[in-house]
Amino acid sequence: MGNMATQYVDLHTHSTASDGTLTPTQLVNSAQAAGLVGLALTDHDSGNGLLEARAQAQKIGLRFVPGIEISAEYPHPGTMHILGYYIDPLSPGLKRMSDILLEGRDNRNPRIIARLNELGCRITLEQVQAIARRGSADGRAIVLGRPHIAQAMVDAGCVSSVKQAFDVYLGTTGTAYFDKERLTPRQALECIHAAGGLAVLAHPTQLRTENPAQLQHVIANLVEAGLDGIEAWHSDHRPQDSQLFLELARRYNLITTGGSDFHGTPKPDIALGLGRDNVRVPVEYLDRLEQAWNLQRARQATELPT
Repeated sequence: MGNMATQYVDLHTHSTASDGTLTPTQLVNSAQAAGLVGLALTDHDSGNGLLEARAQAQKIGLRFVPGIEISAEYPHPGTMHILGYYIDPLSPGLKRMSDILLEGRDNRNPRIIARLNELGCRITLEQVQAIARRGSADGRAIVLGRPHIAQAMVDAGCVSSVKQAFDVYLGTTGTAYFDKERLTPRQALECIHAAGGLAVLAHPTQLRTENPAQLQHVIANLVEAGLDGIEAWHSDHRPQDSQLFLELARRYNLITTGGSDFHGTPKPDIALGLGRDNVRVPVEYLDRLEQAWNLQRARQATELPT
């Protein structure tokens, strides 16, 4: 994906505005320290960290893409997430959507903990909240998620690792799994477009389709609904996965992006800009993403009534 002179970017990251452990400012500074020239902040169902991150990126001269990662309805055991790039952080529609989805996430956490208690794992919401604050780089409270519950389970001796917590209890097939509030895929795409952004399918491997033909069918339906791109490189992708996603992107004339899905402490094996040493996204993919966004803006401007 590049050579020794290539500059790199990371287009899939999380901060304390969702379930990451670096503040938006610290994330931007870490990206520069890692040698990256561009960064997208794509917090789960929230744009609350974008203004802070953009201000810091401008201060230090790092290219910045305001983004989001929206959860969409999809049959279990797969999951569908849609990345939004170049969204307006102040979009009223995006704020309403974020409030609804974050409230659904907050309502789910006590249900998971209650089920774990029934199964003999004695943890409390207060313990999970303390773990979230402890994991935050500045002690700031962050959006609670399953990674924090998993760590509480490890601390309580219920499981030996975060991976075991997800495999047995918290994953989509786990005994303590509860779904959360989600938009339909079309609603997610429309929300991103209404906020001025481009919509990209995140980590397609997590759809858990049975074969390439089924994956192609899912992507074709998303393209019909307005999908703009596909994440070809991600920490969960094998080389053959990325090759398939690139082929599908060419077939449907989709933008290709990539990123580590960096969270910090909840995913210690994933490094910013590197993933699991399998994600190195050249800056040219950010250039193409920005060009596509500018083309979209130009088209929208010509469609406005005079």
